Amino acid sequence: MSIGSVLDLLRPDFPDITISKIRFLESEGLIRPERTPSGYRRFSVADYERLRFVLTAQRDQYLPLKVIKEQLEAIDSGAATLGVREARARAHSHHGSADAGHAVSGSADADEAATPSAPRRLGLVGGEITPEELRVDVGVRLTRADLLAKADIDDRFLDDLLRAGLIVAGAGGFFESDAVTLAHAAKAMAEFGLEARHLRAFKLAADREAALIAQIAAPIAKSRDADARARAEETVRELAALSLNLHAALVKAAVRAALGG
Repeated sequence: MSIGSVLDLLRPDFPDITISKIRFLESEGLIRPERTPSGYRRFSVADYERLRFVLTAQRDQYLPLKVIKEQLEAIDSGAATLGVREARARAHSHHGSADAGHAVSGSADADEAATPSAPRRLGLVGGEITPEELRVDVGVRLTRADLLAKADIDDRFLDDLLRAGLIVAGAGGFFESDAVTLAHAAKAMAEFGLEARHLRAFKLAADREAALIAQIAAPIAKSRDADARARAEETVRELAALSLNLHAALVKAAVRAALGG
């Protein structure tokens, strides 16, 4: 399995899991996925189960990584039998009924696992943005008429967005699919009295963040590795996702402070 596939399998039980977290656990020696000749990670079922064990131990027992690593080493050596089956049972108990605790009667750990606290989400943000959500659909090209219809905006509003540099037409005057999302957001903000010219601050901030990410990814793209471009694009997507999540958290904190919260 690829790291993206593992992420998709884990996210229902571990909503806050990220590619960065998986890579960090690998760097700490808790998981050891194989590498393809081109350098990509390949996770076996055993790797996936081991990762579930680590995440469950962190979430349900609040164990430090050092202790979890010692447990895994004991399991690997055959000195312990506590394994992934129990970890999976704990993880799946989050989705069971209130009386699911009878499966592990008398266990304090099971009682804690049966009543976890839900992860806190940011205001209007539907969870963290993942790198996979930032893949560019290069096959989509929209005409001006397409964009006006899909975004439900008029010519004047689109002209304002174009003049402000918030939306930019590509070769031949076509637009990418992201232009629809951007136009939708700008239209919604206009209902609060924010005109296109007011949104320039967002564009300037985005440009600065993009330039920073490009500085990190450029050396990867310029390497002589055959998969250099793919790795650079993966790095850009991951950093962009982290940047967006960080930005959302910072805005929420600043607004809370401004409102005296």
